[in-house]
Amino acid sequence: MFMLIFPAAVLGMTQAFAQDYAALIGLSLGGFIAFGACSLPAGWLGDRWSRRKMMLVFFFGIGASAIFTGVSSSAPMLVLGLTLIGIFAAIYHPVGTAMLVAYAQNRGREIGINGMWGNLGVAFSALITGLLVAQLGWRSAFVLPGVVAIGLGIGFAFQVREEPIPKRAHTPLKDAAGQRISMVMVFGVLALATATGGVVFNATTMTYPKLFQERLHDLFTSPQILGVVVSLAYAFGAVAQLSIGRVLHRFSLKWPFIVLTLCQAPLLFGLAYVDGWAVIVLGAAFMFVVFGQVTVNDAMVANFVAPQWQSRVFALRYCLSFGASATAIPLISFVEPRQGFVGLYLILASIAALTFVAAMVFPRTPAEAAVGKMA
Repeated sequence: MFMLIFPAAVLGMTQAFAQDYAALIGLSLGGFIAFGACSLPAGWLGDRWSRRKMMLVFFFGIGASAIFTGVSSSAPMLVLGLTLIGIFAAIYHPVGTAMLVAYAQNRGREIGINGMWGNLGVAFSALITGLLVAQLGWRSAFVLPGVVAIGLGIGFAFQVREEPIPKRAHTPLKDAAGQRISMVMVFGVLALATATGGVVFNATTMTYPKLFQERLHDLFTSPQILGVVVSLAYAFGAVAQLSIGRVLHRFSLKWPFIVLTLCQAPLLFGLAYVDGWAVIVLGAAFMFVVFGQVTVNDAMVANFVAPQWQSRVFALRYCLSFGASATAIPLISFVEPRQGFVGLYLILASIAALTFVAAMVFPRTPAEAAVGKMA
């Protein structure tokens, strides 16, 4: 939610900072670079120091950073605030996801449930930000969530106690032929899917508010209603993470991975050209497949990596994902003013096609071989 407050609030900030959309959106680059780069030290500290204490740093740090951003009076202050949000936001994924996986009884389902709530945070970012900007001004869109985050940190401090990481036996997985699956292959596929998926994910979630504003101007003129529409498109991804999590519990990773990545490029191609209600339909469908893929990627780490290494491997995954996703900011700033959303989304479609290539070479497990025979 916090990383996507700015893309929604920026529509109401152009006058305050006397800059256009492309220039202002570029100010968030430092935050997204920090979001990726700081995942590595966060994951290392989570394993070596304390996951609970790192989560406390997350809650209080991101809350204070959001409040600072909300009181910014100049572009340099805004850049600093957004960068600090990125630094503290980097803690959650490697540390929080590892905490979840360490105690999960049904990894696929519980990753899906966690992902559903994460995606609702993405959805609420557009909805809540749109409402706050319209009613109280853009500063409130940062300050009020910051206060809530600090309150949640206080609750977390009282409710969550320090516990050792559970010790679990880790059995290396084998492919359909009974051979041990190559970790080089797994991490190569994960790296490619994470990098390409990060760019596509960030570029679309960053541009949806502006895309919907341009393509739905004849249908919705109110910022509040537009925020609701964008949020509903994001929220559709929550359905994906919950349902894909349940699918992963019953089957293995390859076929959901293939189906989800196969749909991405055609949907992005369609979003490049459609207008009106079709934008909502295709936009929601794309959120379904792109968020579903996030669940698959997290399940790869949970299934293939021993528990004591998971924070660090999650950190590597999210460092790569968010590091690659930072390139979406200059991509948007360069392409959108020159080629519009048509050119931008065609480029994203070609990048998404590479994610499908990664899914095709991912190894099959015995469960998938059985599913293939039944089919």
